[in-house]
Amino acid sequence: MGILIGLVVTFGCVIGGFMAMGGHLGVLMQPWELVIIGGAALGTFLVATPMSTVKDTGKACLEAFRHAVPKQTEYLETLGVLHSLMRELRAKSRSEVEAHIDNPDESAIFQAFPTVLKNRDLMNFICDYCRIIIIGNARPFEIEALMDEEIQTIKRDKLKPYHALTAVADGLPALGIVAAVLGVIKAMGALDQSPEILGALVGAALVGTFLGIFLSYAVVGPIASKIKIVREKNNRLYVIVKQTLLAYMNGSLPQVALEFGRKTISAYDRPSIDAVEQNTLAPGAPGDAEKKAA
Repeated sequence: MGILIGLVVTFGCVIGGFMAMGGHLGVLMQPWELVIIGGAALGTFLVATPMSTVKDTGKACLEAFRHAVPKQTEYLETLGVLHSLMRELRAKSRSEVEAHIDNPDESAIFQAFPTVLKNRDLMNFICDYCRIIIIGNARPFEIEALMDEEIQTIKRDKLKPYHALTAVADGLPALGIVAAVLGVIKAMGALDQSPEILGALVGAALVGTFLGIFLSYAVVGPIASKIKIVREKNNRLYVIVKQTLLAYMNGSLPQVALEFGRKTISAYDRPSIDAVEQNTLAPGAPGDAEKKAA
């Protein structure tokens, strides 16, 4: 919604200001200039970008328009599933814990936290490192280095659409100049025409420069920045898992380890200690229900 409001304000102010100065809106209606710029931008995007990233860019744009960032419920459920797993690691045998890790879709713990179960990448990340903890041979600093490397790899993969769209935004002003030059070439072929006709052709050519700069700095660039914000916020879930499990491996109780994870959440989104206790530690929380069922 924020992107749509911003685009409406941007287009409204630019076009409205132009009309308020006495400009004629029809002058800006140059569809072939837009075809040249948009087609060249799309073509260069496809040339420079792997098809997997092209598809992910479409997905990332939808996420940006929906502002699909983790809500407090997702943070609480991530902490909740970690708390339940850490309690299982402390109290149950290796085979009993492995049943949850090897088949999370059938695990009562993961089923109690549907947003984590739905996020397959995050779920696999949690299961992989819980499996390493169960093995018991790796030292915490080795696990931390491995987690850092994997989180950086995930971040690089998730930000590929941002870098691809940023490259397009950087190239749009130059493509606008290309369209303008082609328009000027067309105008040069009409030098024998009246000043009114020649002026219209030159004006149409300059629209290409306007469109290239406008699309770069007012449309594509801001959308790319929004994609980066959304993807980085989603990546924060992995950092929560990392800090919580490392604290547990270093000897912290599950309740204390949760606080290490909670503190990595932005202050604007961070759930309170009371909310964490109510959803993960208090009697009747999903983890406790699973514990009693077991």
